[in-house]
Amino acid sequence: MKISLVQENPVVGDIDGNASMARDYILENESFGSDLIVFSELFITGYPPEDLLLREDFLISALKSVENLSSFIKKSKVLIGLPTIEEGKRYNSAALIDRSGIIQIYNKHVLPNYIEFDEKRYFSHGNSKNYFQINDIKIGLSICEDIWDEGFLNLQKENNLDLLINLSASPFTISKKKDRGHVFAKVSEKLNIPLIYVNQIGGQDELVFDGSSTVINSKGKITFELKSFATDSLQFSYEEINKSLNKEEKLDRLKDLYDSLVLATKDYVQKNNFKGVLIGSSGGIDSALTATIAADALGSDKVRTIMMPFKYTADISIEDAALLAKNLKIDHQEIPIEKVYDAHMSKLSNIFANKKIDKTEENLQSRIRGVTLMAISNKDGLLVLTTGNKSETAVGYSTLYGDTAGGFAVLKDVSKTLVYELSKYRNKLNEVIPERIIIRPPSAELAPDQKDSDSLPDYEILDPIIELYVEKDFSVKEIIEEGFDKKIVEKIIGLIDFNEYKRRQAPLGVKISDRNFDKGRRYPITNLWKPNM
Repeated sequence: MKISLVQENPVVGDIDGNASMARDYILENESFGSDLIVFSELFITGYPPEDLLLREDFLISALKSVENLSSFIKKSKVLIGLPTIEEGKRYNSAALIDRSGIIQIYNKHVLPNYIEFDEKRYFSHGNSKNYFQINDIKIGLSICEDIWDEGFLNLQKENNLDLLINLSASPFTISKKKDRGHVFAKVSEKLNIPLIYVNQIGGQDELVFDGSSTVINSKGKITFELKSFATDSLQFSYEEINKSLNKEEKLDRLKDLYDSLVLATKDYVQKNNFKGVLIGSSGGIDSALTATIAADALGSDKVRTIMMPFKYTADISIEDAALLAKNLKIDHQEIPIEKVYDAHMSKLSNIFANKKIDKTEENLQSRIRGVTLMAISNKDGLLVLTTGNKSETAVGYSTLYGDTAGGFAVLKDVSKTLVYELSKYRNKLNEVIPERIIIRPPSAELAPDQKDSDSLPDYEILDPIIELYVEKDFSVKEIIEEGFDKKIVEKIIGLIDFNEYKRRQAPLGVKISDRNFDKGRRYPITNLWKPNM
């Protein structure tokens, strides 16, 4: 038996485009002589289609597209993911088709309902038969979460399978590859049969999918592994699965993280048909990394940076922003904002009379920059990428309608300490971010001699507190027991909780952590519960 695996980047809602892509792979792999061609979970609609699944016309269109694929099949069988509806119930399904049409439908048994997953909102649990045969080989079917479930695996023992196939749409996070490795080992241990895992790639709003499709032999060893964050396909014979290549999975954390941000940015811009992107360049590390990711994702000709200096902007910031643009070969302009600021202050002079200078004047600078970027965005059809990181987003170290103004936040789930790590990683490939940007103390430059450390603890202290509270739900007491100062912990927790209203108004950004601030953590804004201090 010859098997082909397809790791692709289906676009949510583009049923015709996804079907056309599937057709091309079917024709190509039929020429290889494939007996079975395997696509990923909900391939025909893209994943996750969210409330599109509530539209019956959407579901009908998906089914018709899969049925039409049979006309391009000569000898192969094709396994492809789609949503189906039966007696008013919707299912996350896999269709087995050949030239005669759909010959079997398998409905996903185990529905994930946590963090970014809310499949119980849309789907019913399946209990359909989940195996078929080709050339006397008994092949089991599963969809994503199924193989993570102990009960499902126990049921497969009774089926006496020769092979288990898993169609997946598994988003990338920092820990996901390790987690999958544990699951693959569990499948091997329980069933003692090979596993074929086919995952999609691509960015979909805040989610990014890494692919990393894998073939595991009956001893739990990797036989074949497809690329991460890239389209890929593989053809092999069933007999090759258990010829262990002793391939050990090597995790490259920073490469995976960087590649995830590049792919997510590329797909968000291109799938939504923006001409290019615009970034406010401050001469600091966040805007430098954002611009570098954008250039790697889209090409230098699709990226513009604008430096908007004020009287507090250091000369080296202006120089470094220009040097970054030169290194990246991107368009760069300077638009001073001092006259605009003075005009605003003159207009507000009566209202501000006899009142002390405070954050208001700092925020005004940021908002002038935001308005400038949005005006250029409107005129030239460019998407503004905001540059705030997870550390700043957590504690509200940002200005509403200022540096939060934009359409996509590349670093929204990237802590400040990780921003430094990723910048150093990228410079090892070829040095584009000026070294001075990396080694300078971070500053918003909204006041004389301002540094982030004036308002916040060092990021080496701040970031672990944010991780423990936001991602792991540690209590204040538990965080303090980890060795952190009580006053600092109480201050940071208070800032995180207070600034929910800011985060709700900020643009979405790429999810790379186990729990981000969009789909991952849904706290009420109006909320009088406070953790015990």
